[in-house]
Amino acid sequence: MQKEKLIITKKAAICRFFFTFFFMKKNILSYDEIKSNAQNYCAYQERCHMEVENKLRTYSTSKEEIDNELIKNDYLNETRFAQAFSRGKFKFKNWGKMRIKMELEKRKVSKKNIDIGMNEISEEDYIKKLDELFQKCIDKFQKYNKQQMKKKIFDYLNYRGWEYDKIFNKLNEL
Repeated sequence: MQKEKLIITKKAAICRFFFTFFFMKKNILSYDEIKSNAQNYCAYQERCHMEVENKLRTYSTSKEEIDNELIKNDYLNETRFAQAFSRGKFKFKNWGKMRIKMELEKRKVSKKNIDIGMNEISEEDYIKKLDELFQKCIDKFQKYNKQQMKKKIFDYLNYRGWEYDKIFNKLNEL
């Protein structure tokens, strides 16, 4: 019985060693180097607090001190992140407000900042983008019968987070 435990513990120790040696990132850096890396990480593009915390977790150090420094020096700003995220996903990924809001909530952005980010999208641009996407879908799914085309258009727009009532209003126009 003890011999089995000994074998198991040896195997566990060997596995633990190889795992830590090959797979774990051992970053033995000074506080200033970690702070510099975090500043570069935040300066490259807008980041939310969760992304920065995950990055700092790879360095075994106190996250609060560096996090506070980044906020104080304006490297990390959740409001600015929410605004940039909303604009970018709407403009380039053609996401609707529901999807953008859901993704911001997933990144643990505060309700207030989500609302500020949503205000970055003007209603006229929103309707114009929906019209463009709808026309693109009609051209793309022209080969299907009317019922299948409506289903495909609905699925396309729904996946991208457009509101149901706006989708149905456009589909009823067909």
